[in-house]
Amino acid sequence: MADLELSSPAFDDGQRIPEKYGYTVDNVNPPLSITGVPESAESLVLVVDDPDAREPAGKIWDHWVLCNVSPDVGEIPEDWDASAHGATEGQNDFGETGWGGPNPPDREHTYRFLLYALDTTLDLESTATKDDLYDAAEGYVVGKAHLEGTYPA
Repeated sequence: MADLELSSPAFDDGQRIPEKYGYTVDNVNPPLSITGVPESAESLVLVVDDPDAREPAGKIWDHWVLCNVSPDVGEIPEDWDASAHGATEGQNDFGETGWGGPNPPDREHTYRFLLYALDTTLDLESTATKDDLYDAAEGYVVGKAHLEGTYPA
């Protein structure tokens, strides 16, 4: 795997995600920086999920399902308009397309930002779920990176 890296100017890995990105506050995605994309990458995919939701929700809660991001993007700005940049946003577990910010019901949760470089693009619609994305990406991953942040209840 390549030295793909994902970071955010809004929070450091393992640190608190600013409140404004929460579902019940501004509900916009935090800015992200991407470096080290492998030369063989044709697209990037990003999944943001909450594994701490297993107990209250009965499952890992998906907050953002994003595919076909240009490997040249470098930065995903706050409140990014994915479709204006040729990317496709899928369904989150709020039943919506696009970003659904942190909204833990019971305590502080850890949120995973999971970035994958693919040597293909994916033929997915805005109805795609995280499982659909992972199924379509299988066998095409040429780089992985992750970032974690916490969000208070």
